Amino acid sequence: MIDAFLKYADTNSLFRPGEKILLAVSGGIDSMVMSHLFITTGKDIALAHCNFSLRGRESDMDEEFVQQMAFANKIPFYSERFDTKEYALLNHISVQVAARELRYNWFEKIRMEHGYDKIAVAHNLNDNTETLLINLIRGTGISGLTGMKPLSNRVIRPLLFATREELASYADRYGVAFREDKSNSETKYTRNRIRHLVLPLLRTMNPSVESTINQTAVRLSETEEILKLFIGRLRSELFTEKENRIYLDIDKLKPWMHNRTILFEIFRPYGITEPLVKDLITVISGRTGGNIFTSRYRIIKNRNEIIISAREGYEALTYNITGIRGFQEIPWVISAEEVTVSPGFRIPSDASAGCFDSDEVLYPVIIRKWQPGDFFYPLGMDHRKKISDFLVDNKYSMPDKESSLVMECDGKIFWLVGKRIDNRFRIKEPTKRALIITVRV
Repeated sequence: MIDAFLKYADTNSLFRPGEKILLAVSGGIDSMVMSHLFITTGKDIALAHCNFSLRGRESDMDEEFVQQMAFANKIPFYSERFDTKEYALLNHISVQVAARELRYNWFEKIRMEHGYDKIAVAHNLNDNTETLLINLIRGTGISGLTGMKPLSNRVIRPLLFATREELASYADRYGVAFREDKSNSETKYTRNRIRHLVLPLLRTMNPSVESTINQTAVRLSETEEILKLFIGRLRSELFTEKENRIYLDIDKLKPWMHNRTILFEIFRPYGITEPLVKDLITVISGRTGGNIFTSRYRIIKNRNEIIISAREGYEALTYNITGIRGFQEIPWVISAEEVTVSPGFRIPSDASAGCFDSDEVLYPVIIRKWQPGDFFYPLGMDHRKKISDFLVDNKYSMPDKESSLVMECDGKIFWLVGKRIDNRFRIKEPTKRALIITVRV
């Protein structure tokens, strides 16, 4: 077992000589065997124990047991108690998910504070098989069938090569003490039902079912690498980025519209989940303006393209500016200054700069999103035009329309920001001072 442990760690580059490893130790057989292997091989380690306060005195005894082992071996020890049920209730998640979040967040905190290189958890081959079957039952993409990774960021799983039976045999041979979690024998949890009911049945058909399933997971993991390479190249062909938005030409996407898996993988970085793929297809195939919101993004159809933008860009926004210095408080305003209009003065031609007759701009200046019914006199026109009509006539995209801002004073809109100033506020022959506002567009 020791040789297999070192070989597995070396093959998967789990740790290097001199690295400090923080071991997640519950007191159960898996984590205690892992601790024994690390101690026996002379690694620089510390133990971290989470008391989830779920089993009363039993949880406290687990903590005391691990602490005593750490002290007996002169190993640094960290422990933390959590009110797991309260955390689950507050975050509307299951107790199992709550425990996972709490422990990994805490492990990372300890790792960073005390300079550990890796966090070792004691998942074994059986755990990996159970996870694969759980994902298969619940429904998953290819990534859910690749199993646990030996190395994931700074978390290592050095026991994935060993079955639970092999670990029990090692514990018996070397007298490794451990505590038994009675809840592991209960079948009210999905994982335990798979462990005690499903896998024994599968072993009657294939005695090496764990090994067989994990070999399949390895092949699927390698297949996933090929898929990621293909999807990455496809994204680079389909997507272009401009002004903090992602644009996709629908004509280029059409050859892949029949393949839900490819659509899911292409849009997954933007929050598309498997259940949302059907809605995504409806948006792509539908009319201009159709859209779908994910947790962080908005995906909208605009004519023959898909536009992806961050959701926060659609929040309500209003500023009240009482003087020229007030513009400096706005994060997307680069500068605002008054200059003398003298011979040789040149009006900036860049759309990001608005140049106005300073005497016409009265404070307070209101900056807000445009609203239906808003109108202004576009530069060069002596009659008013609805902003909605201006945006349509100039073929601005739906996100551009919805996120457009106006600046107004004394009830008059003097700038459709970054697009067109109002003709009434332009620099004229008698203008003596100009207000120039430059924004990030």
